[in-house]
Amino acid sequence: MLRLPPFTYHRPKTAAEAAALHKEHGKQAMFVAGGTDLYPNMKRRHQVPTHVVSLQDVPGLTAIEQLPDGRLAIGAMVSLTTLEKHLQLLRDYPGLAHAIAEISTPLLRNMGTIGGNLLLDTRCTYYDQSHEWRESIDFCMKKDGAICWVAPGSPRCWAVQSSDSVPVVCAMEAEFELVSTEGTRTVRGDALYRDDGIEYLTKKPEEVLTRLILPKTGGWKASYLKLRRRDTYDFPVLGVGACVWTDAGGVVTKANIRLGGAGSYAIPATESEKLLVGNQLTDELIAAAGTAAMKPARTMDNTDLDVYWRRKVAPVFVARALAACK
Repeated sequence: MLRLPPFTYHRPKTAAEAAALHKEHGKQAMFVAGGTDLYPNMKRRHQVPTHVVSLQDVPGLTAIEQLPDGRLAIGAMVSLTTLEKHLQLLRDYPGLAHAIAEISTPLLRNMGTIGGNLLLDTRCTYYDQSHEWRESIDFCMKKDGAICWVAPGSPRCWAVQSSDSVPVVCAMEAEFELVSTEGTRTVRGDALYRDDGIEYLTKKPEEVLTRLILPKTGGWKASYLKLRRRDTYDFPVLGVGACVWTDAGGVVTKANIRLGGAGSYAIPATESEKLLVGNQLTDELIAAAGTAAMKPARTMDNTDLDVYWRRKVAPVFVARALAACK
């Protein structure tokens, strides 16, 4: 049986207090929301904080609020189950609602939170194993070792971003509200993530993610598609988040496509986006944009299934995600 290492459990009453506790204990502290990722990782000794700071008593983090400017603010501690069944989310943000429904299993969605999924630890075939398994290969760069077994000659870690919500949230250009001892700041979509398997977030460790702020509806559509081995609870081998803005005549004015499960962040399919702008979403254009997405769908041996197959199916999934935005 895998057991948790010993730690001190804190239950602060405000986000600022939570940030102060984390800052006080530094690298020995970690936040916990639903715990569906952190606690298993602690059992496998991926993370071994001696101070765990719970966010469950912080007021307001379970609220879903319509802002005066038409945007929708979702507290970081809102459960995934609540969101996948939320009528306003299903009506106004169906792409995100679908992505959330694709996360793990119903039991884990009951416990898991949107904030936890947005900050999900990066994953890798060589990292997501027991301590004994990792010890047998002399560990890896992400934890306790010096070599990235995905690319032994590489100076960096190639663990992948495997969150289902991140690609579509970034494509939608949603915003994140962060609270620290220095105050509150807001960052937009892609700015929260870094292309690095270890340092995969740009936020300071002591900052608390308090809210996800979705853009005002109208003039755009978003979608999400997921490729995985089993259609029940697996992490994505590829997750495609797409968002397309159009004018009154149906001409694309802006397009964002993000590829999850393929790199350490949600990779922009930049060439595909360029093809779309200034044109209408015809079947031919969608197919061309899908083909252009093959290159950024990296072929690294760091996830489930054959890496070359993932690259080959990327154009198909990108095209389907764009078709859903028509």
